[in-house]
Amino acid sequence: MKKLLYGVAYYDEYMPYERLDEDIKMMKEAGINVVRIAESTWSNHEPQNGVFDFSSVDRVLDAMHAAKIQVIVGTPTYAVPTWMVKEHPDVLATTPDGPGKYGARQIMDITNPTYLFYAERIIQKLISRVKDHPAVIGYQTDNETKHYNTAGPNVQLLFVKYLRNKFESLEAVNKAFGLDYWSNRINSWEDFPSVVGTINGSLGSEFAKFQRTLVEDFLTWQASLVNEYKQDHQFVTQNFDFEWRNYSFGIQPDVDHFESSKPFDITGVDIYHPSQDDLTGIEIAFCGDVARSTKQDNYFVIETQAQAFTHWTPYPGQLRLQAFSHVASGANMVAYWHWHSIHNSFETYWKGLLSHDFAPNPVYNEAKKIGNDFRELSPQLVNLKKNNKVAFLVSNESLTAMKWFPFHFGAEISYNDIVRFLYDELYKMNVECDFVHPGSDNFDQYELLIVPALYVASDELLGKLNTFVKDGGHIVYTFKSGFTNEHVKVRTTSQPGLIDGACGISYNMFVKPSNVSLKGDPFEVGEDQNDVHTWMELLSPTTAEVLAYYDHPHWGEYAAITKNYYGKGTATYIGCIPSRAVISKVLEQAVKEANLWGDDQINQFPVISKHGTNEQGKKVHFYFNYSDESQSMHYSHSNGEELTSHSTIETGAELTLPPWGVHIIEEHS
Repeated sequence: MKKLLYGVAYYDEYMPYERLDEDIKMMKEAGINVVRIAESTWSNHEPQNGVFDFSSVDRVLDAMHAAKIQVIVGTPTYAVPTWMVKEHPDVLATTPDGPGKYGARQIMDITNPTYLFYAERIIQKLISRVKDHPAVIGYQTDNETKHYNTAGPNVQLLFVKYLRNKFESLEAVNKAFGLDYWSNRINSWEDFPSVVGTINGSLGSEFAKFQRTLVEDFLTWQASLVNEYKQDHQFVTQNFDFEWRNYSFGIQPDVDHFESSKPFDITGVDIYHPSQDDLTGIEIAFCGDVARSTKQDNYFVIETQAQAFTHWTPYPGQLRLQAFSHVASGANMVAYWHWHSIHNSFETYWKGLLSHDFAPNPVYNEAKKIGNDFRELSPQLVNLKKNNKVAFLVSNESLTAMKWFPFHFGAEISYNDIVRFLYDELYKMNVECDFVHPGSDNFDQYELLIVPALYVASDELLGKLNTFVKDGGHIVYTFKSGFTNEHVKVRTTSQPGLIDGACGISYNMFVKPSNVSLKGDPFEVGEDQNDVHTWMELLSPTTAEVLAYYDHPHWGEYAAITKNYYGKGTATYIGCIPSRAVISKVLEQAVKEANLWGDDQINQFPVISKHGTNEQGKKVHFYFNYSDESQSMHYSHSNGEELTSHSTIETGAELTLPPWGVHIIEEHS
């Protein structure tokens, strides 16, 4: 990229009256230099089977080009038109809830041959039409793509083929998944039942993994179609989303982002988060770190909030704070969903940069300042590179399996809660992180790995982690790590399986704690923060140092948290769910053990710092105040220039960040 992109989604088709020229005028005033179009409007582009009308696309492209605003064109395949469902009702996905019904988006079976035929046709028609237009800089394939829980007969047949290819024999399948239980054994491929009703967590987890491969195949197919037409200077991306809990929260259960991002030139994501007094920046950082890590490169924020839900209207300063927080994590584009607020239907109150009256408002006026900053600071901030020494190992397989096997009946905590439990505390102490996955081959570029609840892991993966520690790396494991193999089959050894030597512990019992705390308040967090809840493993140290014992009349002889020296490195094991205060103390010790505790940790939340190196080879330091009060901060790096005020900042300076404020300091050399 040659500049930071600042953009919006724009749907001329949704407008209640003609205002393209006025919209462009207001976009130019706000510094908008890119728009995203077409991914939502298949029924406009193909109103009847084989009848095509791209006039709305043509007029927007021409108008944007005249205004020197660049365009990303989306393939409109995530929302099918009515005529297709009328003629071919089987294009709707059959899920465990039954046959699909028309109305919402993302209701189709992405493996259905009829759907794929029409999808290929609209992609070819649209991309061949726009590929030579000078406004077009790239393409987005589909949108927030997932498998939509498609599980009909055709998908079941594909799953059986997948298993035959992977395991070769039914005997291997029966053994891997323990199908002798409750007479689930399958003695003929022809008898293979639908997995929708399975009670076998191993088989169910394998089916979920298979469903994720459907997404990979679908996106690879779409990207290959677009690549047949795109120009050399144009890119192909995809808009990935995350686990949704009324905002972007954790690792996406239905997509393996690392695998699915492979066919794309750049990873794109959408990131939504709480605002106002609940704005912390954690979701911006978490989702951005995942996106950057998929290709170890810069990424696009294809969607984020302007006003969004009615209760997410940002305080003054927050929109700018959010925009630069994305850039500080490595984003080369920040784009809002969307330009205007629509006047009817499902997302009427998912408000855009403009409200329903299309008039300037405080959020739009703040966007004008951001657009000006992006334009001025692009040379210093575009293509920012990061060099983090801490990484989270995340596992889609463990996420899925822990849905099958939760901590206990009714447990409200799941895999992503554990990931965020750890990530949030490192974020607050200004330790920046990357993400890796079980297939990653770059563990050795990190000093510290955080391994939350690695419930599913092959012998090979656990061996890699043991080698990482032996060679001088540091790991923080949590409970349930190493418990089952890659087929979600519990290991027959004492736990935690093959990492027991590196961790210096063993256990074979676990309980749901009741009135349990940590003996003697070992982390000095106070009585209110010293308890244990939801899950505890009864650890017996072999070579490990005990950092905390349980305080309980029957479980008090067992360790709760340990640290073990193994080879040249260390492995910390957290065998329970303690308070956030305890987790913070354990992680602080691990960061110090890895020699990663430094000047950045002088400032802690609500002052957040992020760092990178720009194209001129200069270090850039970002400081954010995620609070409604002014905050003092210490600047410990080399002398530099604060880029927004053009003031000189010297090493050791004590600076003041205004409420929701931002400082960006580029070192002189």
